[in-house]
Amino acid sequence: MATDAHPAPLRILVFGAALRAGSLNARLASLAARLFTEAGADVDHATMREFDMPLYDGDAEEAEGLPAGARALHDRIARSDAMVISSPEYNASVPGVLKNAIDWVSRFRPQPFKDKQALLLSASPSLVGGNRGLWTLRIPLEHLGARVYPDMFSLARSHQGFADDGLLADPSGQQRLTETVRAFLSLVEADTRYVCLQRRWYEFLGDHTDAPVTQRAQD
Repeated sequence: MATDAHPAPLRILVFGAALRAGSLNARLASLAARLFTEAGADVDHATMREFDMPLYDGDAEEAEGLPAGARALHDRIARSDAMVISSPEYNASVPGVLKNAIDWVSRFRPQPFKDKQALLLSASPSLVGGNRGLWTLRIPLEHLGARVYPDMFSLARSHQGFADDGLLADPSGQQRLTETVRAFLSLVEADTRYVCLQRRWYEFLGDHTDAPVTQRAQD
């Protein structure tokens, strides 16, 4: 059987989930986008301001349908092989604007989070680097079927964490982020190009699939 010796680059959506233009998470997302590009991926770099949408309201959805900002985010997730979210931590949890975007996008059928590989990043001036917010963010994403990469990256003391060239000021932190990006990209490549079994990883209410359940530890 013939195979493509030169497959197209993997498409990675790198999403800075903060509204503030000078956000430290915007800087971390930019650095991640740079590293994915250097690793050979086709990067779609997005910011939260590109996806304006109101607070989720079931009555508004019924009367007006899904907002344009939610549709735009849905389309860019759906077109990507994987997504990377760099999210701030608000009060030890996920920012409301990001959770609201997830809630809106989850209303599409089929919703685009199912089986999507996801890498979570955070940057914060705190000593934990926003990591508590990432644990909270995992919950809705995994509920919707996303395969969230176990090794999350959190940049502590991020107000002092960047060098003038955009890299991390701490060489060990830069090395770890680079290794995380490359390991995640290898996983995405394996999942996208070398899957030989049909799988059903979860059962999301209201979302049906004809793929048979397979006997795997992940099922």
